Amino acid sequence: MAFLQYSSSAKVEKKGGRTVGRQYQSVIMMIFLSLIMLGGIGSRLFYLQLVEGDRNRKLAEENRILLLPRRPARGTVFDRNGKILAGSRLSHSVSIWPIALPEDKRGAVVQRLSQLLEIPEAEIQQRIESAGYESTQSIAIARGLSPAQTTALAEYASVLPGVRVEAEAIRNYPNGDLAAHVIGYTGEINEEEFDRFSEEGQDYRLGDIIGKMGAEKSFESLLRGAWGGQQVEVDSAGNVLRIMGEKTPESGQNIRLTLDLELQKVAEKALGDKIGAIVAMDPNDGAILAMVSRPTFDPNLFSTRITQAQWEQLNSRGNPFLNRALQAYPPASTFKIITTTAGIESGTFAANTVLQTFPNINAGGILFWDWNNAGFGPLGFDGALQWSSDTFFYQVGMRMGHEPLIHWMRKYGLGKKTGIELVTEESPGLVPDEAWKQKIFEEEWYLGDTINMTIGQGYMQVTPLQTAVMFAVAANDGYRVTPHLLLDNAESKQWKTPIDMQPRTLEIIQRGLRKVVTSGTGTRLNVPTIPTPAGKSGTAEAPPYENHTWFGAYAPFEKPEILVVAFGEHSGGGGGSFAAPMVQQVLEAYFKENKRQKGPKLPAKQSAG
Repeated sequence: MAFLQYSSSAKVEKKGGRTVGRQYQSVIMMIFLSLIMLGGIGSRLFYLQLVEGDRNRKLAEENRILLLPRRPARGTVFDRNGKILAGSRLSHSVSIWPIALPEDKRGAVVQRLSQLLEIPEAEIQQRIESAGYESTQSIAIARGLSPAQTTALAEYASVLPGVRVEAEAIRNYPNGDLAAHVIGYTGEINEEEFDRFSEEGQDYRLGDIIGKMGAEKSFESLLRGAWGGQQVEVDSAGNVLRIMGEKTPESGQNIRLTLDLELQKVAEKALGDKIGAIVAMDPNDGAILAMVSRPTFDPNLFSTRITQAQWEQLNSRGNPFLNRALQAYPPASTFKIITTTAGIESGTFAANTVLQTFPNINAGGILFWDWNNAGFGPLGFDGALQWSSDTFFYQVGMRMGHEPLIHWMRKYGLGKKTGIELVTEESPGLVPDEAWKQKIFEEEWYLGDTINMTIGQGYMQVTPLQTAVMFAVAANDGYRVTPHLLLDNAESKQWKTPIDMQPRTLEIIQRGLRKVVTSGTGTRLNVPTIPTPAGKSGTAEAPPYENHTWFGAYAPFEKPEILVVAFGEHSGGGGGSFAAPMVQQVLEAYFKENKRQKGPKLPAKQSAG
């Protein structure tokens, strides 16, 4: 038995091996693994807290603390007399915090917003995705909410996490489409604009409202102000728990334009529904008193979300966003002011030159006709301006050549932008020369090109505003002015550059422009309601369409206060019959108002006895 027990015992030892301490093996293993795990966790904690502690604390803070931005009030735009051209009105907007929008509710929230705001789901989705679902910044979805939309959003607030409705000021243009091209409009910044501003180091964010056109765009840096906001603590649903700090927004700067609202109304009425432009300017310093372009638009449409139907209706009117006062066209006979200047200043002709005029001039076998097909007999430069004789100026161009014409076109400021603040909307026009023609048409300059140029036809292109600058040279005794819109108290000499014209040349031009009104092609303005005006008409051929028509005038002749240029695009007729009546209306309104402000003169005191 003892043997059996021993043998049995030995047999067990052989089969199972050593058993001493076996019961502690699993405990030791667990401790070992725990140490490894704790070491890994400790290392990770060490990394997170010490190595990346600042970064992670910032992330946690951003998830808990949000900045509720407050848009600054945009500056108000006034006319020269303090009347509001662009202001603000109270409305409501809706925005969304992507980080406070639960993943499982994103689709439902977007769908509900789409229904309430009548905005496509894809558009809302795109706005959120552009910012990113982890963004802590609120993303504007819609502005200018109707009362019904505001109420509906409040009723559905419980099922719209992360959505916020707040009161805000939106742009308001109290005069509707009046001076729309000058004032411009505002709209939400797009991605291209945002990227450009970012590259320039300017502080803009997606959803910002910026000037898109006109003075709103040109004076954006003055009008926009600086953002403010509240720093708040929020819960996981985006609900505000407490306000931690606040920065008051800085309102934009108010500005005054040189426009006269009442004169602008007259100019708008004068142009009516005709396609074209009117510019009224102080010829002494270039201050723009009125600027009209037709067709036009109501900038209030862009203060809220414009519908597709509204957009299509706008564009059916023939590009209403084009400021035709700043677009270039053939200047026609108004250009004869420059031809007169070049003819005398080049030394080719004496100031008292008299030329015989004819029904036509033969140049290289081509007949160039006078506008009346008869000629006007012998004329001097002032008489040629008075009757707008084409054959007189043909002869001037044929003898002196095109180079003096081009030289003086540039001295008058043609072929480049005038310097008005609407720089992105202004055309420089065109001063064609031999190099330009060779590049564009691969042709040499012909005599016929010079002949056409003398009467403002051919390739040249001039804007109504540039034409006003040209007339101002005659009105202010030989200075090229810089047109401007921002009212400034600086001395007018800062806006004027002498073009170095001889007094005798200037005298002849002024005398000719006065004769145009007293007995020439512009007698429509020879009325007692306008004190001694001077001006010039122009009719430009534009085949296969109707003529363009022009008329420019200033008054009083002795000491000009105002200059007006009217332009009709494919209007047909002549400058004296189509454009002159518009100029007449603006000048009459100006002097009527000026007379009213000054009041009647008091009788002189009589001496005693």
